[in-house]
Amino acid sequence: MSPRCALLLEILFALLFPPLGVCLRYGCCTCEVLICLLLTLLGFLPGIIYALYVIVLLNPDRDDYGDRYYTLA
Repeated sequence: MSPRCALLLEILFALLFPPLGVCLRYGCCTCEVLICLLLTLLGFLPGIIYALYVIVLLNPDRDDYGDRYYTLA
């Protein structure tokens, strides 16, 4: 499946049930899914907003610490 098609499906699932879209992107028992589930239980709209933010703007493949650690040769 192409990355654009996967992103479209994640956004569609995030609009219908926000934790499902986040779960498809990050996996089931992650911090992002739990936050999205809590926000969805508190109100459907905050759950949708957070899910779209996490899916579209955050990159799960990003390695923030990759350039900070060096290996000894």
